[in-house]
Amino acid sequence: MLKFVKNHLESIAGIEIYPIISLTIFFTFFVILFWWVFTAKKEYLSKVSQLPLDNQ
Repeated sequence: MLKFVKNHLESIAGIEIYPIISLTIFFTFFVILFWWVFTAKKEYLSKVSQLPLDNQ
């Protein structure tokens, strides 16, 4: 089954760009996420972490 899919995808022109785009999006998302985590203010993170526990 995998051999059929692989052979079928290889026949499509320009298909090799999609894995590169996927990797770029994935890498960019996690770089931005790590940057946000390390630069977020501790007061904001503390406030947000308590939200599920607030009974209002």
